[in-house]
Amino acid sequence: MTGVLPSQRIRDLMQSGAITATTDYVDGQIQPASLDLRLGTVAYRVRASFLAGEGRTVADRLSEFEMHRVDLTNGAVLEKGCVYVVPLMESLALPDGIQAVANAKSSTGRLDLLTRTITDGGVEFDRIALGYTGPLYAEICPRSFSVLVRPGMRLNQIRFRAGQAVLSDDELRTLHAETPLVNGEAVIDEGLGFSVDLAPASGTLVGYRAKPHTGVIDLDLLNHYDPSEYWEEVHTKDRKIILDPGAFYILVSREAVTIPPMQAAEMAPYLAMVGEFRVHYAGFFDPGFGHADAGGQGSRGVLEVRCHEAPFVLEHGQVVGRLVYEQMEALPDQLYGREIKSNYQGQGLKLSKHFRA
Repeated sequence: MTGVLPSQRIRDLMQSGAITATTDYVDGQIQPASLDLRLGTVAYRVRASFLAGEGRTVADRLSEFEMHRVDLTNGAVLEKGCVYVVPLMESLALPDGIQAVANAKSSTGRLDLLTRTITDGGVEFDRIALGYTGPLYAEICPRSFSVLVRPGMRLNQIRFRAGQAVLSDDELRTLHAETPLVNGEAVIDEGLGFSVDLAPASGTLVGYRAKPHTGVIDLDLLNHYDPSEYWEEVHTKDRKIILDPGAFYILVSREAVTIPPMQAAEMAPYLAMVGEFRVHYAGFFDPGFGHADAGGQGSRGVLEVRCHEAPFVLEHGQVVGRLVYEQMEALPDQLYGREIKSNYQGQGLKLSKHFRA
């Protein structure tokens, strides 16, 4: 069997010892096509981001780059603009033929928390080699807001796959013909393209821009913070906005997206040549996202956008990213938005769950 491993197969890996943890697993940690990873009890403040590299361990590299250690036991603040490495509670001993990919969770990306997984011997972020055995670490760099974290918090997640699972463009077109993946024409080119919505059906609000000097966000507090203290509203009447270099924006896709139960998807950048900005792809889309069988009628994709070198004009309908669809190995025994509680099923333009609606 090939494909992305569903929730029941992830449980099998946990029971067999292919996935182990320093403390008991918690409810809701297993998602339809991924496993949430949990922060451990210490954060290492480091001078710079790094990869372990072939034949080296993260612990080796920490001895080179560590500045000081932060005890997370009773909660601690990770400062904006600093880089931290946190050992995770989960470790792996993957069977032959199983590899993994990690990504930030949706709420993590919407807070502009750059969170990536690194491993011993790793030469890429968020990519775990076939048959990897060893610990997992989260590299965390708060970009817009300082955050209060505690052990057990889940900032990133891991997806397991056997063999080649990515759907070709022809397979994606066939799937779209059977189950429409977007409302309207599908732009398919190495995945399903999606564009930015800068022409709302009512009003002029098209997004939010992070304020530069704000208070700390406690990641345990949900529906708590006043958005106006952390975000500036972005309005337009002419279907375009100018992105400021270094600024972080929350925007929304024009398309309402569907992920059928037998597929999973990952958000990926489009082309660097189309503009000096990046859609921060906090990007696993689970089986059932936006799907009628899970209470959805298509869900917009929230875009986490950061502009780079020069001010850039972003216009309504401009393609800014793509969804890479993958086949599931088997139908998950739980779907996003149905068995799994969803903060974002049926979403439109929406900040992270920490802010009051």
